Amino acid sequence: MAEQNVQNKAAKRSFVGIVTSDKMDKTIVVSIDSKKMDRLYKKYVTRTKKCKAHDEQNEAHIGDTVRIVECSPISKDKCWRLDAIIEKAK
Repeated sequence: MAEQNVQNKAAKRSFVGIVTSDKMDKTIVVSIDSKKMDRLYKKYVTRTKKCKAHDEQNEAHIGDTVRIVECSPISKDKCWRLDAIIEKAK
């Protein structure tokens, strides 16, 4: 009986956010908003998280809506990469 090597790879996380900075070479800063219910006041609170993502062709600009996916660490702060530009800034 032959043994089969089965590797279970977890699905990579992806987020949709807005580019807030593109001043670094091949790097963009993406702001990701999420709504959470406050336990005490029972109101929705918007929380913002900033992630640095790798942009190989420098194609995303400030104001663009983009999708980023998780990848292996590229540098100290970058472990995301640009997957697609959903909407260009006007």
